[in-house]
Amino acid sequence: MITISPTHHTDYQLIDSGGFEKLEKFGPYVLSRPEPQAIWDKSLSEAEWEQRSNAVFKKDKNSQEKGQWIQKGEMPERWIFQYRHKNLHLRSKLALSAFKHVGVFPEQATNWDYIADSLTGLAAEKPSVLNLFAYTGIASLAARAGGADVTHVDSVKQVISWSRENMELSGLNNIRWVVEDALKFVQREVRRGNQYNGIILDPPAYGRGPDGEKWLLEESLNEILRLCAQLLKKENYFFIINLYSLGFSALIVENLMKAHFGDRVTPEFGELFIPDSFGKKLPLGVFARFSDRNTGTE
Repeated sequence: MITISPTHHTDYQLIDSGGFEKLEKFGPYVLSRPEPQAIWDKSLSEAEWEQRSNAVFKKDKNSQEKGQWIQKGEMPERWIFQYRHKNLHLRSKLALSAFKHVGVFPEQATNWDYIADSLTGLAAEKPSVLNLFAYTGIASLAARAGGADVTHVDSVKQVISWSRENMELSGLNNIRWVVEDALKFVQREVRRGNQYNGIILDPPAYGRGPDGEKWLLEESLNEILRLCAQLLKKENYFFIINLYSLGFSALIVENLMKAHFGDRVTPEFGELFIPDSFGKKLPLGVFARFSDRNTGTE
């Protein structure tokens, strides 16, 4: 098991973490929002957090998920985030959502690099990539920038619209958008005999499909991985899975990878993290990934 952290951000910084919160800088703006894994003490004082932050997320007392942002000064509702490394020049709209998210998960940058490098190493003339639970689509942008035909699947129509904006902001085009329950889509693709060179899987702990389909990670993950193993081509391939769910061990991911992809190359698996400016390492989910090419990500 390994731990990895992105090293090429210029538009993001984790300033401090602790007290079940994190203080982050996205472009010119500093946000304070909840982080359940930051159980240690803050390094900066509460006064310093208050002084530095442009917006603070406050939980709704009647909801575990929802809340509202308290904005200060000229903090905008929306702004642009950029990621540049090697041939990736990605731009994404950020927004203050009622669920504390802003439209990007910065720890995933190491996987954006992995996607681009994996595609560079593939012998396929026009590789195909499937991104499931694709959210605002930065992984889809990385794949499209790498020359792949990309199918982007998410169950929320508004998020698909956000992803399309990000594609246009990044100067890209021709991503295939699918508003559907991910498990239903994968089941249908298997029946059709379709296959992909790359599959990216980023499932939530729980969620709802567009027709009310219920997704529970612990109940459905084994099934969707079994189907993904059938969808992944036998050569010129890569696969990435990310899980952000408290209590979900990287050993669970290792067992699932062996069960469904045991005939492939040995995957790397472990934890994603981002260090704050005081050296505290904030864990941000477990992952597994593999490719039949040496990606040489740096």
